[in-house]
Amino acid sequence: MSSNLTTGRPWRVILAFSIPLLLGNVVQQLYQFVDSIVVGRQLGVDSLAAVGATGSLLFLLIGFAWGLTSGFAIPTAQAFGARDYDAVGRSVAAGTILTGLTSVIITVGGAALAGPLLELLATPPELLPEATIFTQVSFLGGTATMFFNQLSAIIRAIGDSRTPLVFLAVACGLNVGLVILFVGPLQLGVAGAALATVVSQGVSVVLCLVYVWRKVPALHVHRAQWRVRREDLAEHLRLGLPMGFQASIIAIGTITVQVALNNLGSEAVASYTTAARVDSLALTFLNSLGLAASVYAAQNLGARRPDRIRRGVIEALWMAVIAAVILGALLVAFGEQMVRIFVGEGSDHMVAQAHQMLVINGVAYWVLGILFVLRGALQGLGHALIPTVTGAIELVARVAAAIVLGAVFGFVGVAAANPLAWIGAVCVLIPAYLHAHRQLSKLPVTPEVPTETSTIAVVGPTDGSMVVDAVVTAPIPVITPRRKLSLRRR
Repeated sequence: MSSNLTTGRPWRVILAFSIPLLLGNVVQQLYQFVDSIVVGRQLGVDSLAAVGATGSLLFLLIGFAWGLTSGFAIPTAQAFGARDYDAVGRSVAAGTILTGLTSVIITVGGAALAGPLLELLATPPELLPEATIFTQVSFLGGTATMFFNQLSAIIRAIGDSRTPLVFLAVACGLNVGLVILFVGPLQLGVAGAALATVVSQGVSVVLCLVYVWRKVPALHVHRAQWRVRREDLAEHLRLGLPMGFQASIIAIGTITVQVALNNLGSEAVASYTTAARVDSLALTFLNSLGLAASVYAAQNLGARRPDRIRRGVIEALWMAVIAAVILGALLVAFGEQMVRIFVGEGSDHMVAQAHQMLVINGVAYWVLGILFVLRGALQGLGHALIPTVTGAIELVARVAAAIVLGAVFGFVGVAAANPLAWIGAVCVLIPAYLHAHRQLSKLPVTPEVPTETSTIAVVGPTDGSMVVDAVVTAPIPVITPRRKLSLRRR
């Protein structure tokens, strides 16, 4: 069911919204864990390394899909916060059309270019056949990936982060069973692992469609709303493309890291792949807080509550930093034991390398927590430029670390690419958000008793502690291509 993020204590609202996101990410990571465990133990370390060698390339698909559809959902969240349900329908229609067109491009182009791209990445020859098959099957299922992300994004945009979790859990459970079946008894190899993911995501798309049709009339698109205006498409592309490209820029940096790893040999690839699995599980809460901050900021912008945005982002930052310190300490203490889940005996050097990477990342998690929250808040406010710039900074930092430090220090130098990229991005995000924060503080908020003629009637405390009703009396338009919010950095 939908939820209003414009009332209640900000930290509680953000935390409550982020918990289902966290659980969904954990569930998703767990089935990726199962994929790695099944492939590593059933097919061997080389097959595990082959799947790992595809990670950066597939991130171009998954990251772009997540960023693009999350951007498409920002106007949906803003319109829902403003209670403009006609605009909600137009936003859903525009996002669906653009998602469909993008899916065709990714599916056809990705599958055709999989082999040449893996060769360009200097994938070790012994890993290339299995890596190519895994990549091709994954790209052929790109439509399911795109539409699951798009449907999940618009459901979350109206404040419902629980329902996508339920459908994701069902899909992940199905994926676990299918990967065991396809790789084990059916002996489909790494192609079976990729196919299991595609089929399970297809099921999740169907579940989302049925749910929206039966339970969420706010997201229904009527016939007239399918006649999408050019300005609606332009606005969705203005927000979606930078977020998609931002993820792609990060992926390109990851690809550079992959090339450096490939030059270090299959054991280094396997070490990095295994550590990345553990690392991604540890980062789920920080990532969830960032997405929650984005939806929270978008809804409150639509509801004209800049006071809540300022308070909520600060409280989200504290939650992110505290969680990051705890997660980093756990990885330093228990990372080696977690890595050993994926491999059998006789892989001590690989385990040691993977633990090194976890320690390097873990001590810098607090920087990443700040990055996720500030980037999410700026995206929710409709900023397109700054998040893209930070993605470019991450690219430069990762490339420099992978090439320079990798050549000097080997695996440790490559592993240091992530913290350096995070630090570079945060150095830009902090002043950018401080500027937006000051602009929000200048928008007047006055107590007002809601009336029947009120356009927006928000019942609840202004800052989470004052028992008053408040709305912003100054005009804060929902972002459109023709008129941009005054607080956006130019």
